[in-house]
Amino acid sequence: MTLHAPVIARRSPGPQGERIITLAALAVGGQGGGVLTNWIIAVAEANGYHAQSTSVAGVAQRTGATVYYVEMCKDTGRTPVFALSPSEGDVDIMIAAELMEAGRAVMRGFVTPGRTTLIASTHRIAAVSEKIVPGDGRADAGQVIAAMGLAADQVVAFDMETLATKAGSVISASLFGALAGSGALPFPRDSYEAVIRKSGKGVEASLRAFGLAHDCAKGTMAPPAPQGVTPRIRTLNVPARLRAGWQALEARLDGLPAEARHIAGLGLKKVVDYQDIAYGAQYLDMVERAARLDAAPFALTQAAAKYAANALCYDDILRVADLKTRASRHQRVRDEVRVKDDQVMRLTEYFHPQFEEFTATLPARLGAWLQRSRRAEAFYSRHLDKGRRIRTDSLAGFGMLWAVSALRPRRRSLLRHRGEMAHVAAWFDHAMAIAPQDLALAAEVLANRRLIKGYSDTHARGLSKFDRVMSALPMLRGRPDGADWMRRLRTAALADEKGQALDGALKTVESFAA
Repeated sequence: MTLHAPVIARRSPGPQGERIITLAALAVGGQGGGVLTNWIIAVAEANGYHAQSTSVAGVAQRTGATVYYVEMCKDTGRTPVFALSPSEGDVDIMIAAELMEAGRAVMRGFVTPGRTTLIASTHRIAAVSEKIVPGDGRADAGQVIAAMGLAADQVVAFDMETLATKAGSVISASLFGALAGSGALPFPRDSYEAVIRKSGKGVEASLRAFGLAHDCAKGTMAPPAPQGVTPRIRTLNVPARLRAGWQALEARLDGLPAEARHIAGLGLKKVVDYQDIAYGAQYLDMVERAARLDAAPFALTQAAAKYAANALCYDDILRVADLKTRASRHQRVRDEVRVKDDQVMRLTEYFHPQFEEFTATLPARLGAWLQRSRRAEAFYSRHLDKGRRIRTDSLAGFGMLWAVSALRPRRRSLLRHRGEMAHVAAWFDHAMAIAPQDLALAAEVLANRRLIKGYSDTHARGLSKFDRVMSALPMLRGRPDGADWMRRLRTAALADEKGQALDGALKTVESFAA
């Protein structure tokens, strides 16, 4: 997306025609904010300007967004006095290396109508504030873009990360090109390119990214289309000896309602990949049980297909070790950090299994005995309860995690599996018992499985919220609005980590139930 306004206001000229141009940039680790600032200083000085840069680290998201600040003015023989940090209403050019950073710049008053040129990449990197929300905490990108259009005098916004990746460079080069193409600074294009050439590192790739972004900002080339989320369809490589069993499971999908076949097929792949063919049969038993009680539009069957798969594929140490040792994950990490063929990637995984997690990974009788032993727990806390960093790029580290993942055939005999299956059976039985009287409420009970995810403390918090939401079921059964209230309770539980919204919603249900 590229928006342009015809006029860019600038700070009033000072004595002898002096004027100070102020520029701020927001970037996080790995986006090349420091390199971008150095380039801007270099291009200003190459065009006869005095320039000064400062940077202030912040904690806006991830490892913290750094504010890079530049002031420049034409050399008129007088020594300028520059400020050290940006002020509200006093920024001529605002550069944001990610969409939500642009939104923060607007909120902080760094973007002023009639004055500020806002240059922003529209790609997304989820912020910590978005990740910590138990449900879907993603901010609305459309609202941010609308706010940018209202707050800025000129907006140059498109996916500069995609352009940088296409060129084999990093986003700092794309931002530099967008700055040049915006016309916000009175410097010719060749002076920008000369600065990149003098840097001596990744010159050709940086120039390609610069050129693409420059042309997009200038309007001579269409910006890249917005990148939608592409669903990841799991591909199973079924061994020949298991192919007949797998085909039998696939044949059972044809007996399900048409509305639920696609999601059930995805769920079946997930469950079989997680454990084995027999586990897939167990999953289809659950979906078929729901289908027998369901009616058009088969919302209950769809809910069973989705949430039964999630429930059966719970996160345990075996699962984590399995995912971290897959070739596809290592390739994804290489792609994300852009490791070249002549470079070696060092990958360190962090683990901190607590006593309960450790004992739950043991055979059921042994794990249960250890969990009852205070001496065993004290020994574990004293000697073993600590974080471990395991390098999976090394043979020893990779072999250790692979050995843990190889315990998958023994999962059914472990304590954690016994507890999970008991909980899954109780949850599913509740929904099926309600279905003959209230299909909508039964579907909402199945959807409550959204509250349980992750492992360790995250899993414990989700389980606590699940229990609290399910505690309202006796009060909602038989009510015409029971399904609506169950959905409201779940939405409240997903709204905040502390559960304050859920407390209020439960009190409301208790008030009318009484």
